[in-house]
Amino acid sequence: MSRTTEEINKITGAIISLSIRLIVLALMILLLYEGITRGYEFGHEIFYASAMEAEPGQDISVTIEKGASITSVAKLLKDKGLIANEYSFIIQAEFFNYKANPGSYTLNTSMTSREILQMMNENTEEKEGKE
Repeated sequence: MSRTTEEINKITGAIISLSIRLIVLALMILLLYEGITRGYEFGHEIFYASAMEAEPGQDISVTIEKGASITSVAKLLKDKGLIANEYSFIIQAEFFNYKANPGSYTLNTSMTSREILQMMNENTEEKEGKE
């Protein structure tokens, strides 16, 4: 090869190498940004839960069977449109030590997930004592 061809190949190789590094860096920044924003949103849902609808909302009847796990309750509430994220609901239940007592509940779409958990958790000690 001629000397000019070798120089062109060196320059082209350097440009391609730099381009690949910039693309990888841009992808890393994008993934980091997405991870941070989604992590913040998830944490916000756990500690500052918002309702699905504004007041007055809609009343929805829900029946929790005896022995239902908090995971199945979360899925039921998500399917009914009462909560936005079932995983944040499960973490709230564990973090705040709430239980979902069996029974029929009339819940409203203007209630936060924490309010729903509090309603389902009421009189836990009394119900456990009767059993």
